[in-house]
Amino acid sequence: MPEIKKQENNDKLEANDKLEANDKLAMIRHSVAHIMAQAVVKLFPGTKTAIGPNIENGFYYDFLLPRPITADDLGAIEEEMKKIIDSRQDFVKVTVSRKDALERFCEEQFKTEIINELPQDAEISIYENRDSNGTTVWADLCRGPHVVNTREINSAAFRLQNIAGAYWRGDEKRPMLTRIYGTAWQTPKELKAHLAFLEEVEKRDHRRLGKELDLYSIHEEAGAGLIYWHPKGGRMRVAVEDFWRQEHFRNGYEILYTPHIGKSWLWEKSGHLGFYKGNMYSPMEIDNQDYFIKPMNCPFHIMIYNNKGHSYRDLPLRWAELGTVYRYERSGVLHGLLRVRGFTQDDAHIICTPDQMESEIREVLRFSLMIWKVFGFNEIKAYLATRPKESVGEQNRWDAALESLRKSIEAEGLAYEIDEGGGAFYGPKIDLKIKDALAREWQVTTIQFDFNEPERFDMTFVDSDGQHKRPYMIHRALLGSLERFFGVLIEHFSGAFPVWIAPEQIAVIPVAEQFNDYAKKCAEGLKACDLRVTTELGDERLNAKIRDCQTRKIPYMLVAGQRETDEGTVSIRLRDGRQLPAMKINEFSSYVLEKIKSRSLEL
Repeated sequence: MPEIKKQENNDKLEANDKLEANDKLAMIRHSVAHIMAQAVVKLFPGTKTAIGPNIENGFYYDFLLPRPITADDLGAIEEEMKKIIDSRQDFVKVTVSRKDALERFCEEQFKTEIINELPQDAEISIYENRDSNGTTVWADLCRGPHVVNTREINSAAFRLQNIAGAYWRGDEKRPMLTRIYGTAWQTPKELKAHLAFLEEVEKRDHRRLGKELDLYSIHEEAGAGLIYWHPKGGRMRVAVEDFWRQEHFRNGYEILYTPHIGKSWLWEKSGHLGFYKGNMYSPMEIDNQDYFIKPMNCPFHIMIYNNKGHSYRDLPLRWAELGTVYRYERSGVLHGLLRVRGFTQDDAHIICTPDQMESEIREVLRFSLMIWKVFGFNEIKAYLATRPKESVGEQNRWDAALESLRKSIEAEGLAYEIDEGGGAFYGPKIDLKIKDALAREWQVTTIQFDFNEPERFDMTFVDSDGQHKRPYMIHRALLGSLERFFGVLIEHFSGAFPVWIAPEQIAVIPVAEQFNDYAKKCAEGLKACDLRVTTELGDERLNAKIRDCQTRKIPYMLVAGQRETDEGTVSIRLRDGRQLPAMKINEFSSYVLEKIKSRSLEL
């Protein structure tokens, strides 16, 4: 029998080798998660296990441990895992009855809860890890799949990475568990490449760079998830917002400004209290009426539309707003600029006739692609989101809107995928995802079709036949939110921004104190051209000043010494160490202004 079993496992191993790489890698990661749980339970007796799935690039497992663990414990866990892998254990699936499962996991409260919640007719499977003698040394409640034997796992191709806290079932009222994350690959070379990638991600982390470059801060003691923009961050925002407004005016938009709070009936009428209340902040009572701080801008734009009558000749209306909104996010998901509670949407609403719908969607998509390419993002993919279960509106309208969105994507030649059920409650949408310098995908622009709010707010226009008809409305956030956009931008450029965005564009550095007056004169001439200039007049050595400016990622450093003073020029050093030929200050200002005007990504 042992020989038969061995041959059977060899057949399975051969079959596993033929799996597609992604499927095989997912099985390896899932299996390594089980091996980690086996090691943790052995090293920390009394541990209770929860769940341990594979995830993108790795795996995790949640534990209720008898004592807190730290990163110092990860090395011991890894060594125990390597021993398990090297012992060549089989993964064997066993199907059991509900009664047997409850008996086997009677001391595991989380497993018991999972078993009790399974449908009565559900198959309940356990994966047993068996040693070379066929003895079960570890078992876990699991649907699989797994590798057949641990020899399919390279013990030099995994790494435990970090420890985090995670509430059981994501519920803050349930026990806090210890989550151990890891990564696993098929070869040590792949692991090495991934770890190098993570090092680069760490270098580009917007939270670290935001602090180093003095762009923004977050003050938990004053309110979690709220961003404080510093002067340098403010400079960047102004540059981006000015560009945003300029392009919107050029593309037929008007700019709106609306209040931050509104009476409860407004949110009841829009449907937000019915579909979105969990993400809205509690109301405040004013004059015996409930007011809500706004999570979205659209009801306010509709109020402006309904302020007077409209003809078909007025449409389309393209109205945009940099509107600050507030949404409740659990503290556990807040993440620097990328996940916040207060943020400024670059929101817009296009109100149009049914006949204009398709051309307007295409125009919005074209505009969005143009903006992203200005910022240097050229790898863009669309996701076409269809009707979710919780939604409103007639199916024929959903179908027509979805078809218009699809045609617009295809007309622009964009690659796209269908996001089944991913639409908003009021209509289908297009989400655009960009790839950054590290080939990471970020969801940014959203273009949402809405035939719900025009109905709810009784929006009308007078058509060419003199009849009052219902307009269509398109919601659009191009950058998404300025906070998230800046988080992506910081990491994409690693803080070394194009000169037109950079908070500090130029540093004038005198070689010695006697050249301070000339340095000041140069700086004044550049400031007169509306360039963002600093003058480094401290008593540090020249090399120290240059290093400091490079750390601040200032695009241009102008060095002024005796020769430059005599000739009325400046020596030009770029932040990457390259040098340009010496120029007179008016020549240099023209050079930089042309870079800014063209929004060049190069210095």
